[in-house]
Amino acid sequence: RIHGVPREIVSDRGTQFISGFWRGFCKNVGIDLSFSSAYHPQTNGAAERANQNVEKYLRCFISEQQDNWSDLLPWAEYAINSAVSESTGHSPFFTVYGFDPPVLPATFPDSTIPALDKQLASLKETWGRVRRALEKSSAIQKTKADRHRRQAPVYQVGDRVWLSSRNIKLLVPSMKLAPRYIGPYKILRRLNPVSYALALPPHFKIHNVFHVNLLKPLLCNRYTKVHAPPPPVSVEGEEEFEVQAILGARLSRGSLQYLVDWVGYGPEDRSWVPAAEVHAPRLVKAFYLAHPRAPGGRPVAAPGGGVLSRWLRGWGAWQQLPRCSLARRRM
Repeated sequence: RIHGVPREIVSDRGTQFISGFWRGFCKNVGIDLSFSSAYHPQTNGAAERANQNVEKYLRCFISEQQDNWSDLLPWAEYAINSAVSESTGHSPFFTVYGFDPPVLPATFPDSTIPALDKQLASLKETWGRVRRALEKSSAIQKTKADRHRRQAPVYQVGDRVWLSSRNIKLLVPSMKLAPRYIGPYKILRRLNPVSYALALPPHFKIHNVFHVNLLKPLLCNRYTKVHAPPPPVSVEGEEEFEVQAILGARLSRGSLQYLVDWVGYGPEDRSWVPAAEVHAPRLVKAFYLAHPRAPGGRPVAAPGGGVLSRWLRGWGAWQQLPRCSLARRRM
């Protein structure tokens, strides 16, 4: 509004900011877009903190009906831009323009209009309360933030690190019992002192840049064993991987799929595979014996309808199945 079109905009990864329309608009007007690292809003902490300060101001002075907040925004802007920052020793206004804005006088001359005297006294009281509230809030926030801050570890390209799973949807029955860290994954590049790009599996549909507080170094000693995932097996010219177990079944667009747990891979690598590409009849049979009502299951009807006889008949058929357990893994 005052300084014209910005050269760069820093934002989170909300859908409105990563949409094709917004990207195209910013590209055409010459604005560079920078996004915060995944699951780390502190990257754009200055904007987040400024929004919180405005909310605190409005919360103190808004009416009971909360319908006058727009009238308070100019005063909130004036108060925040005039407050001296602990980091710079100057107000934001001084940092930008080189001088402080005019402030309300310490005393107001008496007037013959009572309503004017009341308004000026109210402005003076409000100004003092806002300044004291901002200074107190800034001191409290700094104390709390410094209490938990520590020097960020430095990783090199090629290092392997564990990735926190708290923001990643794993195909497990309960996230409470899921591993807290997955991987390890190799670091591809260092974007800045606190953000790293990882070599994630192709089936991960998330951005591969993470804040350093979501990473943990892979520490190895003589007791540590990190096994490389087994290579695929070539079957009729197609690469297939060994199946550990079938964990689930579903119908997707009319097609049956199995949730496959792969040999040598963690829960983060589980994936849904079309049933036609799963060549593991023994494991499929074992899954349906345990989950006869799962999609795609066809329980074998035993004479008399007895549960035990039906299970024994299924067990006999299962014993005759080949022991091959392979499937095509879509990367």
